[in-house]
Amino acid sequence: MNPADLPNPTDGFVLTHFLVVSDQDRSREFYHSVFDGQVVRERDPVILKVSNSWIILNVGGGPTDDKPTVTLTTPVDPNRTSAFMNVRVADIAKAYKEWSARGANFLTEPKDHGVEIRAYIRDPDGHLIEVGQLTGQN
Repeated sequence: MNPADLPNPTDGFVLTHFLVVSDQDRSREFYHSVFDGQVVRERDPVILKVSNSWIILNVGGGPTDDKPTVTLTTPVDPNRTSAFMNVRVADIAKAYKEWSARGANFLTEPKDHGVEIRAYIRDPDGHLIEVGQLTGQN
């Protein structure tokens, strides 16, 4: 691992996405395969650079001294969520075809909603990922 590859800014900040996963190896392979994520750290936690963003994958756990009432867990019900990743693409038809071939399971084919065309993927733990293409139409 090259320390220069880590999301460690020398000025300002970097926004990362932290996901609680049940199996770091399985999730690392999913994000590496589907999104061409560059594995920067193999595990504990897994760190991937995905396009112009970062994803950190780690197992859940109980409260710690800096979050004394919080337990981290994978989604209890993948059909109920309060947050999801949003991935904007230049060509959703191309992304749908390529990512499906790489193992992404889309909930539906891309749907046109006027200002955007979008579809959703679930990762191996049920985290929801929106894939969308802006159309410029209102």
